[in-house]
Amino acid sequence: MSNSPDDPDAAGPRQRHVEMGVAAFILALGAITIFGSLKVGIGWGAEGPKSGFFPFWIGLLIVATSGFNFIKAYAKPSRKLFAEWVQIAQVLKIVWPMAIYVAAVPWLGIYVSSAILIIGFMRWLGRYSWPLTLGIGLGLQIVIYVTFEKWFLLSLPKGPLEDLLGL
Repeated sequence: MSNSPDDPDAAGPRQRHVEMGVAAFILALGAITIFGSLKVGIGWGAEGPKSGFFPFWIGLLIVATSGFNFIKAYAKPSRKLFAEWVQIAQVLKIVWPMAIYVAAVPWLGIYVSSAILIIGFMRWLGRYSWPLTLGIGLGLQIVIYVTFEKWFLLSLPKGPLEDLLGL
């Protein structure tokens, strides 16, 4: 890995391109907001503003500022490195499992999904022993269940295993 972010020979995405990509993505979100607001109405009704009034103006502000940021990043001729590919791979080791976790919660419930995530991270990244990993991964779910379901009386998303156990 290079120690200097200004090293033109370092491999990885350039800061300029990342800034342009993020600005374009946020601009698209703003455009979607504007489009949705127009569908529900942005005018003023008898009761006051219609439901799309405020989101429309927020979306317009997002599009304007993102467009400004995109043009600013495009005009800036910089070869500065955003991150090396090795660093991005390290971040993705966390991002992908977390994305899978979020997608699994509606299907497996929060307890099973969280146990799998904790056990997976402890074994894969931490390289902890199986007894410690299973103890913490499963024990923490029991603590969370008792805390939220029994003490706070808050029902968290459950999956088929909790239904089978009658929880």
